[in-house]
Order: sequence, then structure tokens, then C-alpha cells
Amino acid sequence: MARPNPDHLFEQAEKLVAPPSAGPPRQVDLRRAISAAYYGVFHFCLAAAADEFVGATQRGTSRYTLVYRSIDHKTLKDLCTEAKKPTPPAKYLPYIPLGGFGSNIQAFATAAIELQEKRHLADYNPEPRFRTSDAKLAVGTARSAVHRFQTADEEHRKAFLTLLICTPR
Repeated sequence: MARPNPDHLFEQAEKLVAPPSAGPPRQVDLRRAISAAYYGVFHFCLAAAADEFVGATQRGTSRYTLVYRSIDHKTLKDLCTEAKKPTPPAKYLPYIPLGGFGSNIQAFATAAIELQEKRHLADYNPEPRFRTSDAKLAVGTARSAVHRFQTADEEHRKAFLTLLICTPR
């Protein structure tokens, strides 16, 4: 399976906001850059979950694809909404480390939600005009979010990924 590489999506976004030979970048390029920034974070999550539960060495298998494709945008947003809270809901408490997800996962969750909202504006709302700084900020936020997740405590990462795949009832 040729899964999207988050770094390639971030690089694509940066190319889209590079100043053209004359004038500012086109609105379509700024909108695509904001969208690519979010999708970099989204595909990072999908790969992290599939790597965790199936294994990075199994990326070409149907099991890997099943886990990768089992996560949707709403699932990610819903978990991020709960993970960024200082005190997660009771239904999550048995599955997360004592004290919650920690600051790195909370920062990741906050950024993921913000990026998803910006992507919705960029992809579906013709009204706002975006500036180069808006798109650059989105890419910086996305790169930082991935870094925060990667540097989070291993137990916090595993708890987040488990809840991304298995929603408690």
C-alpha cells in the first residue's frame, strides 16, 4: 500500500505557498496548502495506529489497510476533543495513564482540531480569503503537532492510539 507520507504533504503545502514570480500565491494554492497540512496530521495518525496494532513491517497487508482505513475524521476529532481536556471523561479513565494524556498529546489534540476546522473552511467555504501567513501557520502547526505526538510519553501515545481504534462505550 502506498500510504500518504505526512512529510510529503507538508512539503507540498510549503511549495504551494512559495511566492510565485509575480504577486502573492493564488487562493487555490493557499487553500490546498491548508488542506494538505491537516491531511499530513490525519495520515500520520492513521499510520501510527496501523503501525502500533499491525506493525510497520506489515504495511503491504490487508490487515494493515483495514486498521489504517478504520479511522475517519469524526473519530479523530471526537477523541481529540476529549483528549485535550484537563480531565478526560470517566469512560476514558480506565484506558489512559493516571493524570490524563499529558501536555504533548493535549497539544497534538488541540492542533488536530484546529487544523481540521481550517481545512473545512479552506475546502468548503468560498467566502474567506486566506493569506500566505495563514497557510504557513497551518503547516507549522501541523509539523509541531506531529512532533509533539512523537515526543509524548509512550504510554500516552499508546493510550491515544488504542482509543482511536477502540471507542469505549
